[in-house]
Amino acid sequence: MAQLRANGVLHEVEVHGQGEPLLLIMGIGAQMLWWQEDFMELLGEQGFGCIRYDHRDLGLSERLEHLGVPPVMRWLPRGLLGMKLSPPYTLSDMAADAAGILDVLGHRSAHVCGVSMGGMIAQHLALEHPERVRSLTLIMTTAGDRLSSVGRPSAIAALLGKPPKTADEAEDYALVLQQKIGSPGFAVDEARVRRTSRACFERVPYPAGFARHFAAVLAQPDRRPQLAKMEIPTTVIHGAVDPLIRPSAGKNLAAAIPQSRLELIDGMGHSIPPQLYGDVAQLITDVAGRARGRAAG
Repeated sequence: MAQLRANGVLHEVEVHGQGEPLLLIMGIGAQMLWWQEDFMELLGEQGFGCIRYDHRDLGLSERLEHLGVPPVMRWLPRGLLGMKLSPPYTLSDMAADAAGILDVLGHRSAHVCGVSMGGMIAQHLALEHPERVRSLTLIMTTAGDRLSSVGRPSAIAALLGKPPKTADEAEDYALVLQQKIGSPGFAVDEARVRRTSRACFERVPYPAGFARHFAAVLAQPDRRPQLAKMEIPTTVIHGAVDPLIRPSAGKNLAAAIPQSRLELIDGMGHSIPPQLYGDVAQLITDVAGRARGRAAG
C-alpha cells in the first residue's frame, strides 16, 4: 500500500498484480478492503492489474474535517425529491480523485469498475474524463434518477444505522447490514464478513466522512441526458432483488447508455456475494474485450 496525493487529497492506494489497469471504486462507507483478495486474484488471472483505494474521508485516506458535517437526515427527503443541495464536495470531485490516482500511477487510461456510490463516481469519471476510461462496469448503481432508484425505507434505515463503537459491534453491524440489504439468494460467508469488517474498523472508522459521502450522493444530478451521448463500452450489473437501489435503477441506467449491456442477476441484492466473483470477473473481462475490439476497429 502507498499514500498518493491526487486532486489535492492524500489517498491510500494499493496495486494488486500486473496487466491492463483496472480501477476498482468501492461504495459509500466501504473501505477498499471490501474489494477482496480472491476477487482480485480472479481478475489478475484475466490479465488485469487491479487498483483499489480508500475514498477521501475514509479508511487511511485524508480526513477533510474542516468541511464540517452536513445534516444528512434533514437533507434526506430533499435529496430524494431531487431538490438542490450544497454538499461539502460532489461526486464529480471524487471522480477527479480517481483521475488523479491514475495520473500519479502513470496510467493515461484504465478499465473502470464501480459499485453503488462507486458506480456513480465511475459515471462522472467517464462523462467528465472520458479519455481516462477504456471500459465501464457499473454494479448495483443508478444514473441519478430518483423515481427508479429509491430503495425500501428499511434498507435505507439499515444503511444509516448507528455507527459501531467497537470492533465487535462493527462485525455485528456488517452482518445485520448483509441481512437487510444483501443477497438472499446466496449464503452469507459470515467469517469473511466478520474478518473484513473488523479489519476496516481497526484501520479507523470515520462517521463524519460517511456523512459527507452521503451528502454527495443526495446531491447527485440525473445523468441520463449526458449518458445518452457516451460511447464507452459499458456493462451494467444489478441484483434482481436489490432493496437499496432498486432493479429498475439498473434497467434505466442501461437504457440510458448506448449499446450498454444489462446483467440482472437472480438472488443478488445490494452486495456481491463471493459465489458470484467468477461471473462478475468474467463480465468485466468481456466488456474490456469489447473495448479492445472497438479500439482495434
